Amino acid sequence: MSLLAFSEQVINGLIIGVFYALAALGLSLIFGVLKIVNFAHGELYMLGGFVYYVFASLFGLPPVAAVLVACVALFLVGMAIEHLLIDPIYRGKVERVDEYAIMITFGLAILLQNLMLSIFGPWTKRPEAIFRGRIEIGELIVSGDRLAAAGVGIVLMGLLLYVLRYTWAGKAVRAVSQDRETAAIVGVNAKLTGMLAFGLGSALAGAAGALIGPVFLVYPTMGVIPVIKAYVIVVLGGLGSVPGAILGALILGLFENLATVLIPDTTRALAYKDAYGLVLLIVVLIFRPQGLFGEKVRRS
Repeated sequence: MSLLAFSEQVINGLIIGVFYALAALGLSLIFGVLKIVNFAHGELYMLGGFVYYVFASLFGLPPVAAVLVACVALFLVGMAIEHLLIDPIYRGKVERVDEYAIMITFGLAILLQNLMLSIFGPWTKRPEAIFRGRIEIGELIVSGDRLAAAGVGIVLMGLLLYVLRYTWAGKAVRAVSQDRETAAIVGVNAKLTGMLAFGLGSALAGAAGALIGPVFLVYPTMGVIPVIKAYVIVVLGGLGSVPGAILGALILGLFENLATVLIPDTTRALAYKDAYGLVLLIVVLIFRPQGLFGEKVRRS
């Protein structure tokens, strides 16, 4: 493999890793605060793509503004989902908590997917690209729409890290993720913080869908494969770890893209691309069961 081809795959891997990171960060944030796995996360990702399509392609809104609209819309949807469907867990209205969380989010995923099928049909949609053209660095050519979308994604991740580290809301999210009862004792509104976390996680999923929509098209089942990869990344990086989710996403993006060119049989390498993440996860968990940034837990 030439140096040019290797460089192209590294750049493509990092760009795809940014999209993976957005989706995985949302999943990690929800799990870290609410301690549930959101099986509708892929459908929230898909909703972000459709919101972007409607506002950018049908209403003619500038692409970056349409991405922000998708983030806000999914933030509100996420808060509504937490209030209506998840909060009963913490109000003692549910007896079998784990089963309820699985079934309610899985049912929501089916509902959202079929709702979009009814409204838009099964056909793919191509939204307006954030940036048209290409970037040339010597002989290296990078697609402008992917690079611009990744740039917006990096900005959004930077904003999330700033909010979590320096704002009162972010400190409340971190406090509740560590110990919900203790945080409530010292004055943190755990219910509002849970809604905020689910809203932020949904907004990140929506942002990922909105940014990747112009690159890989928008359709009702677009979130199925990405959410599986988000689960892999969250476990790979360490459950509930924000730095782990970012690093795990970048590693997975690089691993997938480099494996497709390093394996001699290109056709088979591309056919098995979606399985590489599972192989990587197995290898990492053999040597570090808690994930890259996870902490060992001793059970008595």
